Amino acid sequence: MTSQGVEVWSGGVNTWECDEMGHLNVRFWVAKALEGLAGLAATLGMPHAFAPHAQATLAIRELHMRFLREARAGAWLQATGGVVEIGDSDARLLVILCHASGEPAATFQFRVDHATAADLRPFPWPERIRQRAEALHVEVPAHAAARSVDLDPVEPTASLARADELGLMRIGLGVVGPSECDVFGRMSAERFIGRVSDGITRLFGEDRPGPDPVPGEPPPSLGGAVLEYRVLYLDWPKAGDGVELRSGIADSTPRTRRAVHWMVDPLSGRPWASSEAIAITFDLDKRKIVDIGAQAQAAFVARLTPGLAL
Repeated sequence: MTSQGVEVWSGGVNTWECDEMGHLNVRFWVAKALEGLAGLAATLGMPHAFAPHAQATLAIRELHMRFLREARAGAWLQATGGVVEIGDSDARLLVILCHASGEPAATFQFRVDHATAADLRPFPWPERIRQRAEALHVEVPAHAAARSVDLDPVEPTASLARADELGLMRIGLGVVGPSECDVFGRMSAERFIGRVSDGITRLFGEDRPGPDPVPGEPPPSLGGAVLEYRVLYLDWPKAGDGVELRSGIADSTPRTRRAVHWMVDPLSGRPWASSEAIAITFDLDKRKIVDIGAQAQAAFVARLTPGLAL
């Protein structure tokens, strides 16, 4: 075991997993981290936690992510995992994806419940898993710790009625398909992030804001990326359930924008998930973060939604 845990997954980045920014899309980062979570569950003594016949599983309640170094097509990645803390029926688990060089690429802190697979009812960990958890204990390294989001317990505010009240923009609308569901028939955890990614252009616009123009220099080719996410999984839609994404900008600086995304049921209005994301503007040629100019910053400030939170 290393200071970051044991190896729980390894694999590569496929071209079809990369987006218009030329790097691994966030949904596939999460998909690989979920495989790592399954590998960690097996190491803990739950090798069939995500199998159709499972009696017990790990129910994801919250996910914190930091993206440190992009991964492009052809890259090889390795995931290590460990147990940060374990309670009566819950735990905080850490999965870190690294490049072949050993440099950390992305980190994932999962808050999970040991729960029945059928209805996600929490129940206590067996002693054998507690014993393995002790051997798998890890500390959260600085590069995996929360930086720009607060991980303190929070009472979610998401609902369709509240979204209407705040005037949040609709960035996605649809129905969960069978291919988006896991072996238990619930929407897979990476699909929420994937739908946010699909709709984000509607929030930020097709032309990404960038630095103020420099006379005599061509404008840079710009895109966007996310540095950090906090996701609350509040309920799990199933195939055929409607999903609507409502989003707004909670804060803006020249370097970052803080966006909040709510996934709600368009019929009942109840929330499926809520997230907070720290987004940046990305120079696609130099592959680095750039600050936006004063005019773009003023435009974002004018769009802020007071009171917007998870």
